[in-house]
Amino acid sequence: MSPHLLKQIWLDSKLFAIARTNGVELPFLNYTVPGLLVSCLNPGPASLLWTSGRHWAHPGYCCWTCSAFLVQGKLTARERILLLLDPDSFDEYDMFVEHRCTDFGMDSDKNKYPGDSVVTGRGRINGRLAYVFSQDFTVFGGSLSGAHAQKICKIMDQAAMVGAPVIGLNDSGGARIQEGVESLAGYADIFLRNVLCSGVVPQISLIMGPCAGGAVYSPALTDFTFMVKDTSYLFITGPDVVKSVTNEDVTQEQLGGAKTHTAVSGVAHRAFENDIDALLNLRDFFNYLPLSNRDPAPVCECHDPSDRLVPELDMIVPTESTKAYDMLDIIHSIADEREFFEIMPSYARNIVVGFARMNGRTVGIVGNQPKVASGCLDINSSVKGARFVRFCDAFNIPLITFVDVPGFLPGTAQEYGGIIRHGAKLLFAFAEATVPKITIITRKAYGGAYDVMSSKHLRGDANYAWPTAEVAVMGAKGAVQIIFRGKEADAEAEYVDKFANPFPAAMRGFVDDIIQPSSTRMRICHDLDVLASKTQSNPWKKHANIPLRCCSLAVPRSHLCGAERWPWVTLWSLTPASQ
Repeated sequence: MSPHLLKQIWLDSKLFAIARTNGVELPFLNYTVPGLLVSCLNPGPASLLWTSGRHWAHPGYCCWTCSAFLVQGKLTARERILLLLDPDSFDEYDMFVEHRCTDFGMDSDKNKYPGDSVVTGRGRINGRLAYVFSQDFTVFGGSLSGAHAQKICKIMDQAAMVGAPVIGLNDSGGARIQEGVESLAGYADIFLRNVLCSGVVPQISLIMGPCAGGAVYSPALTDFTFMVKDTSYLFITGPDVVKSVTNEDVTQEQLGGAKTHTAVSGVAHRAFENDIDALLNLRDFFNYLPLSNRDPAPVCECHDPSDRLVPELDMIVPTESTKAYDMLDIIHSIADEREFFEIMPSYARNIVVGFARMNGRTVGIVGNQPKVASGCLDINSSVKGARFVRFCDAFNIPLITFVDVPGFLPGTAQEYGGIIRHGAKLLFAFAEATVPKITIITRKAYGGAYDVMSSKHLRGDANYAWPTAEVAVMGAKGAVQIIFRGKEADAEAEYVDKFANPFPAAMRGFVDDIIQPSSTRMRICHDLDVLASKTQSNPWKKHANIPLRCCSLAVPRSHLCGAERWPWVTLWSLTPASQ
């Protein structure tokens, strides 16, 4: 059924056409002259695209393909770029490049498309330079050819050279089988540049369709991976292969959908409702990031007073030490305009990480979440926090840490899973960081977890405690049982008086000051101004040896194919999350 135009609206300075197809109303970008429908809403042999005074007839955008995209709520490759970038700012690269394959009839004219299956170039987001590629699923399913990889590598090389972020809009069926090893070589060329650009320029992947096989490792190597609900998938092997090997029945959504990767695996950092929601959120997120590791954290105009007091913080921590509160309430109350862009909100929810602004300056915030597992650190939260801390350190973004941690989560599952090494990653990240580090202990800071959470001993620049803070080896009840072995009735009260307060740490200089909670924003903003000129370096080294791990997973032999079946077999693999 052809889409039927209902109306046109303006959103974020871009003209949209609202059309109905199969009873569903969906928005579509209109980047023709006002009054004319975007070409994919009109039946025709090709899509006529118009931007910056130029137009192209692109055979890949045939009527039936665009109608199918519209039914799924998906934008086409060029529409995604035009929505992401500022109006008239996109400069396309290699528009006339074609694939070089001559096998299996690929050399015929009907199989040659200018630009092949990816649109690449540079543009500006809110006036700031970015390089972008958008895979075109309407041309050979967005499959990667040698020419496709060459175009992506060209913009990545230039982005690293000039110091600008790389944004990839992924929508591809994988390698182009007709090209064989040349397609695989193209993936390796991209992977190499992902690694070389890591820590040099921010790399962002937005999964807007399928991404399978070897193609998944490029998003895994980038700094942030976002997905679109219901239309994007990430997996190494699809449901059919899983069925044939392990006899498991699983859908694409269950195996590699947005919910799976944002809440279970931790591969993706956030998921958005549709293409438009994802691209507009990506524009907002981009504002928090510096262009390269040579630039300081971005600073924008701020209308929220830096000396603003926050009276509600004086009562936010419950008097009962076992009662939970929401760390997000603290973060929102101290951030500029209460704005906080949370990273991985559905994964390892016992720790909160994300970006905010303090007096206009971008900061990274890490905080234990007492509402989930009492804020204990576990395997997933340690990896989540470590990855975020290392990104902020690589790109000169100050770190603010809110501490309310009773320790590491106990149990055989955590010990067998390697909590010792995983917890060491968060410790490693905070110790290695040379950016300004400000820490506020809101309540509990027990045991080794106190050390790990950006303590003064890990080169913290400003470490504060609220009057409700407790810095101790462990909680009073457990400590009394060990020290007195139940012989002293009043021992717990004595222990609380001595250690369940911030004064012992303050007397030893491990806490710089005990502050009123309502003054937290003011103290942080003043410290950030002072620390803006901070310089600190680590000893020279080729690279550090952060504790990675090789995990073992025992699976029944009956789940594997083969003539022989041993009772158990151990599979060893290096988990990307552990990196």
